[in-house]
Amino acid sequence: MADDSLAQRLLAGDKRALARAITLVESDDPAGWELVREVYPKTGHAAVIGLTGAPGAGKSTLIGALVKLRRGVDREVAVLSIDPSSPFSHGALLGDRIRLTEHFLDPGVFIRSMANRGALGGLSEAALQAALLMDAAGKDDVFLETVGVGQAEVDIIDHADTVVLVLMPGSGDSIQALKAGIMEIPDIIVVNKADHPLTDTMVREIRGVLSLAPQRGWRVPIVKTEAVRGEGVAALVEQLEAHRAFIVEEGTLSERRRRNLRNEVLGLCTFRLRRRLEERLAEDDEFTALLDEVVARRLDPASAASTILERFDAGEAA
Repeated sequence: MADDSLAQRLLAGDKRALARAITLVESDDPAGWELVREVYPKTGHAAVIGLTGAPGAGKSTLIGALVKLRRGVDREVAVLSIDPSSPFSHGALLGDRIRLTEHFLDPGVFIRSMANRGALGGLSEAALQAALLMDAAGKDDVFLETVGVGQAEVDIIDHADTVVLVLMPGSGDSIQALKAGIMEIPDIIVVNKADHPLTDTMVREIRGVLSLAPQRGWRVPIVKTEAVRGEGVAALVEQLEAHRAFIVEEGTLSERRRRNLRNEVLGLCTFRLRRRLEERLAEDDEFTALLDEVVARRLDPASAASTILERFDAGEAA
């Protein structure tokens, strides 16, 4: 069973209890999952805001500016930064936390970095549970920051109430992201480092891409910011609040959260089924022989997978 005092301290907003709880979940400790089960009924109150974008777009600096404004109106804030994994320890490199140092001593701010992959668990299982714990701890705003633009980032952003895509002008990578369909993800687009001479050109290009997409009830705004100076961040906060009000009024917040929770349940199932399958096949001589057939080109991978799944299903039934 989970430590009752830890759960109570977490629900009371104790930062050390929250840090301990996240460590338990990240370490795949059964006490961590028991704790999540215990506090889960107390979640669902925080505004979860996901930020993604190409590396170097200024996401961390932008979050720092957002945190400053949200604390200015006495809101409790948590930040979960998904960092690249260390190739040696598989831990987070902590680069994002370096940019948030001015908030470290603020008792109303909790900052945590987490590796985007590693031996201790998958992203969908650890990072998203950490966000739930932050919610349970009474945080009003939870910022989820992801590294890069790719499938993993889409996965975690799919668990946010509001999605912010951060781009920077003069970047060929950003334009490639537009072509790749990443424009379907955001609720708000931020063009950061707006002092760049190509900012207006990029804004026009983004508007052109948005005009080709199916028109939804919410029209995706484009906000120009200079996060280092704090310029445009107040306008971004206004858009965050406007989007929140819109999805609450339209009733789409509950729909979005239902979709997100469905994806989370499926993600957890997928991760755990894969782990069980890997454990079962680790010392399986028949699997080794099957793999040898694939390597020798006598059996194709799809047929091998079908054989493995048939055996796995038979074992489960037995």
